[in-house]
Amino acid sequence: MAGKYLIVGLGNIGAEYKGTRHNIGFMVLDSLAEESGTFFSSDRLGSTAEITYRGSHLLLLKPSTYMNLSGKAVNYWMQAENIPLDHVVIICDDLALPVGTVRMRKKGSDGGHNGLANINEILGTSEYCRIRVGIGHGFPKGGQIDYVLGEFEKEELEILPEVLKRAAQGVKDFTFMGADRAMNICNTDPKKATD
Repeated sequence: MAGKYLIVGLGNIGAEYKGTRHNIGFMVLDSLAEESGTFFSSDRLGSTAEITYRGSHLLLLKPSTYMNLSGKAVNYWMQAENIPLDHVVIICDDLALPVGTVRMRKKGSDGGHNGLANINEILGTSEYCRIRVGIGHGFPKGGQIDYVLGEFEKEELEILPEVLKRAAQGVKDFTFMGADRAMNICNTDPKKATD
């Protein structure tokens, strides 16, 4: 599976969005970069960093297009770096999953996520790997925007480092062993696995 991969974390740029639930894709990439001792630099349509893992070259991308136009940055970097669709991983938040849950899928609908919807529209397909990180849905009716653009609660922040680590490991497993084996590992609840 060695080769070049595009790893995209979805989020919104700007200090006011830093640390918000909707930016968990950015946080996973920050975790990957930090672990490798590398840094992001401003680039075309986003911030990029490069890491290697077991012979593969991973281009990390945090789009600067804002969430709803994420597809523009994904498409640009796929073309610029000649990266095929089956070497792309998109990391995003998911309201339908409880906080602490990490799920990998080889394809699927956008699930109401504006970033994924735009990527599907621009690429003309939903046949790419995505890692969804649960942010829960503890908000009153009509409060979704405030919730996703809000910060994690104290008890959620306590488990966040482990969640980011698991999502980051999912990325690495995908590039090393392929989607099917990586999904089996990533989608296993760590609590159940140790019971």
